[in-house]
Amino acid sequence: MDQNGYLIQVRDLKKYFYRERLFSAAKEPIRAVNGITFSIRKGETLGLVGESGCGKTTAGKAILRLIEPTSGQILFKGKNILDLNREDLRRLRPQMQFIFQDPYESLNPRMKVGEIVGEGLEVHRLAHGKEKAERVSEILQKVGLHPGDALRYPHEFSGGQRQRIGIARAISLHPELIVADEPVSALDVSIQAQILNLLMDLRDQLGLTYLFISHDLRIIKHISDRIAVMYLGRMVEMAKAEDLFQRPTHPYTQILLQAIPRLGPSRRRSELPFREELRPQTSEKGCPFQPRCSYTKERCQIEEPLLIDQGEEHFVACHLVSRSH
Repeated sequence: MDQNGYLIQVRDLKKYFYRERLFSAAKEPIRAVNGITFSIRKGETLGLVGESGCGKTTAGKAILRLIEPTSGQILFKGKNILDLNREDLRRLRPQMQFIFQDPYESLNPRMKVGEIVGEGLEVHRLAHGKEKAERVSEILQKVGLHPGDALRYPHEFSGGQRQRIGIARAISLHPELIVADEPVSALDVSIQAQILNLLMDLRDQLGLTYLFISHDLRIIKHISDRIAVMYLGRMVEMAKAEDLFQRPTHPYTQILLQAIPRLGPSRRRSELPFREELRPQTSEKGCPFQPRCSYTKERCQIEEPLLIDQGEEHFVACHLVSRSH
């Protein structure tokens, strides 16, 4: 951990995929994550939010090297994990875990719950035999399940219970960082609240640090200390949770907040600061949001805005903001 209390620091992280062009040998890059930078303090929850396809899940997987980044730095307790070889990365794995979106697809249907939760303990040689069984029972109780559930299979549980199993597997190795990818999006609203409360309780009890990925700003606000907003692979705004909701600055963030369902008369769509047509940005130049932004100027089309601190750790990447300061 560095002197500012950051457990993990991500610097200019990029992840490109490539697809072949028709009638051409050249491959076209898909810039899923296109140079994002952020840090998370120990014990903090950073919410990462954006529309589907913005690159937030890819970013989460790249940070843990579940997929290999194209470039950048990922400093975990001051050490760049992109420099680690396979063996060093294997030793680091227990400290960095992932909770998947779909609790059913991420659990092996042929394995009993006890085997799923205890598998990591075996692989990393942390517990065996009776000791492993005792650890599994303790972990299941910690996430609100019964020790006897260790003998059952995933299909015997509800969606919320399966997600508890996924959480139990993630915390079994005593990690410091957990990347949670849409962990409640597949659940009923009433169950969502239970899982969110469980995650917050575990954070306090175990001293966990979360990167919490979601498209739902209401959920992100409930669980996060700070919120980062992504658009087309780039970070456009980042601030403390309350600050982001009270004074959203980037036009895209304003759109996301306006899209939250509310009771009573809503603001007319014509007043929102974006164009209806959605045109993907094909050029590396300019602001990624400018094809949809009603405030776009010539500078926005040729120069990409930098993520700049506007005060009180409120970062915004927008020429409109820089013109007003």
